[in-house]
Amino acid sequence: MMRITPMVKNILIINLGIYLIQSFFNLPLNDIFGLKVIYSDQFAPYQFITYMWLHGNFRHILYNMMMLFFMAPLLEQVWGSKRFLIFYLACGIGAGVLYGTVDATEKYSLKQDTEAFISNPNAEDFSIYIAEHTSMFTQEYRLSLMDFKDEYYENENVRGYKEQAVQIVDKIYEVSTNSSMIGASGAIYGILMAMFLLFPNMQVLLMFMFPVKLKYVVFGLTIFEIYSEFNRAAGDNVAHLAHLSGMLIAFFLVKKWQKNGNRFY
Repeated sequence: MMRITPMVKNILIINLGIYLIQSFFNLPLNDIFGLKVIYSDQFAPYQFITYMWLHGNFRHILYNMMMLFFMAPLLEQVWGSKRFLIFYLACGIGAGVLYGTVDATEKYSLKQDTEAFISNPNAEDFSIYIAEHTSMFTQEYRLSLMDFKDEYYENENVRGYKEQAVQIVDKIYEVSTNSSMIGASGAIYGILMAMFLLFPNMQVLLMFMFPVKLKYVVFGLTIFEIYSEFNRAAGDNVAHLAHLSGMLIAFFLVKKWQKNGNRFY
């Protein structure tokens, strides 16, 4: 079994320590240090760095830290601790910046549509609004919005319905802009890409049972992330774009660092 390397060990300790402290003391770290869209009044530039040290639940941190534990030591042995840390931070921060840029672009239309609706609330625009801007919400909540939409059409001129529609739209905007993107996944998927480029034929145990070449695992994960990003299911709050962004940053970094096209294995 591969020995854990110093920098990987430090990153594991920091991530696990933050998660345990946050969980034990019930601290709102995700609200403060998670990455918000730049339109949010809770956004701060430091969130591009801090978001990658936070995790939402035990399953989230378990998956990321297991990938770090099993994959990253080999990269640190090849590159050394300093270069590995640079790589890890570059993938994590870079993923946050790319995700944040796209997120701000996508949510600009949300911002415009919210302002337009509040200035002139009507049933037709409400129907369009909830169809276009509620994919991140649960199916149950979206169904309740559909029920209200039907009632709103029938009572469009009733003041109470207009006020409720405005409140709903304002809530959707607030939740969407103040939601936090957290997790080390951008950096972790960067590690996967680096392993794919340097050790494509290395055997890994899929589900700890089936030996598969690493290149097939990473290829499959990439296709899954692309599909999930563009075919997002209701209630899917996974930042697939951040995963892909981390892989993209890693691709260019490794290609820059590689000499003579060596793959090491």
